[in-house]
Amino acid sequence: MSATTAPTVTLNVSESAATEIKKFIAGEEGLPETSGLRVRVVPGGCSGFQYSLNIEEQSREGDFILDEKGVRMFVDMFSAQYLNGVEIDYVTGVMGSGFTFKNPNATGSCGCGTSFTA
Repeated sequence: MSATTAPTVTLNVSESAATEIKKFIAGEEGLPETSGLRVRVVPGGCSGFQYSLNIEEQSREGDFILDEKGVRMFVDMFSAQYLNGVEIDYVTGVMGSGFTFKNPNATGSCGCGTSFTA
């Protein structure tokens, strides 16, 4: 019998993204200690998939629970296959500010920066 290792997922969060996520979570009233940021991939967008970020009170069964720069993140099994190695950044520019995703798994993306194909 050979030992099997559980699949892993790695998400990278830039310092600016971690700061913004922490500010957002701190602004939410009454969140329990178990709360974190759900990072998901959902069908949609102009390229087939899009990213979704939500604050949730606790993880769900089967979630990967990650801690990066003091940010607790929950990733479901479906999303993990598309998110492994992704870098979440927070940028401010002429067009406004927001989260961006650098995805080494994407085979294509669109101009909006929140949609991709895999």
